[in-house]
Amino acid sequence: MLQQHINTPLPTPKFTVADERCYDKRVMATNLVATITALEAQAAANLFLSDHLPDRFLASSPTLDAAANVWRVPVLLAYPIIGPVGQTGEILVSATSEEIVSYTPLDEMKTAARSLYENNRDAIEAPVP
Repeated sequence: MLQQHINTPLPTPKFTVADERCYDKRVMATNLVATITALEAQAAANLFLSDHLPDRFLASSPTLDAAANVWRVPVLLAYPIIGPVGQTGEILVSATSEEIVSYTPLDEMKTAARSLYENNRDAIEAPVP
C-alpha cells in the first residue's frame, strides 16, 4: 500500500512562470540529526589517539558542526599535574556514527606537541610539590 502511495503522481500546483522554474521538479530534502553524543565522539577520538599516538595526547570537548555533519574534536597535549598545555590538532568524527572522518596528520600533531613541550618545558619538568 505504501508503495502505491509513493508512486501516485501528485497534482501539479499552479505557479507563476518564475515559480515553475524553481518548483517544477520533485525534490527531497533531508536534515541529518546527530545520533551520537559529544561524549561518544570524544571517546571515539580518544580511542583513535590511543591507537596512533603516545599517551600525552588527549581528545577535548567536541563541538557539533551541523553543516558538515561532524563533531570537531580538538586534540590537546596534556601532562599530569599541569594538565593540557595546548592544542596539537583536530579529529572529525561523523555525527551519525563513531567513524573518524578526518584528522590532522599524525606527524603534524607530533611536531606541534614537540613545540608545545619546548615552550612549556619548565612547567612540565618542575618537581612535584
